[in-house]
Amino acid sequence: MEGIEQWKTEAQQWLRQGIEYAHQIPPTQLYAAVAVLLFTTLLLLIIRLLKRTKSNTIVLSGLSGSGKTVLFYQLRDGSSHQGTVTSMEPNEGTFLLHSESAKKGKIKPVHVVDVPGHSRLRPKLDEFLPQAAGIVFVVDALEFLPNLSAVTEYLYDILTKASVVKRKLPVLICCNKTDKVTAHTKEFIRKQLEKEIEKLRVSRSGVSDADIANDYALGIPGEVFSFSQCINKVTVGEASGLIGDISQVEEFIRAHVK
Repeated sequence: MEGIEQWKTEAQQWLRQGIEYAHQIPPTQLYAAVAVLLFTTLLLLIIRLLKRTKSNTIVLSGLSGSGKTVLFYQLRDGSSHQGTVTSMEPNEGTFLLHSESAKKGKIKPVHVVDVPGHSRLRPKLDEFLPQAAGIVFVVDALEFLPNLSAVTEYLYDILTKASVVKRKLPVLICCNKTDKVTAHTKEFIRKQLEKEIEKLRVSRSGVSDADIANDYALGIPGEVFSFSQCINKVTVGEASGLIGDISQVEEFIRAHVK
């Protein structure tokens, strides 16, 4: 007990001495010292925030059969034969893009996740979105029109998720299989998707809030929907996984994983 009392007494003496010393300092110097302390603290916080590791995860999503798994293997090792079977479990891997494997210098590996497109397995997508740096939504340009309704609903659900909107996750709508003569162009696919999303958002706006599963509404009230209205950046590109023409996908990835 005596030791504690002695410690309290010494602490009170130090405090009094500190207060007396502070009173002896001219106000201008005291204010300057406080300003320097605050500035240094703020600078350290900013540096710490900037040094936080940015996400290197790219999520491949889309309907079953759109070619996501083919793209995954093309990105990883330049092959496509392993992607001919519909995936029932996510394919994951962290690697340098195959096209960059021969490059010298410091290149950041990419963590790519191929999420199964089967409707029962789509909830798995929510496991990866919070850590994603971008989404590649793969569309089968060859069988686009027969799947238009399903493609639109899946894309609509992604674009209205809080984990996508709040973090402004960039989305690339990748029109795959464009090497085929009968494949639709990316301009046609973009226009059709915008038209279908417009119909979908109008129909869903008439449903009570309690019945809507989406977190956010799309578009601007009173205006016809276009992807340019999205809070997060949505772009449309082309690819052909089977022949390895995936440059636009790689450009999208490198724009958001540096």
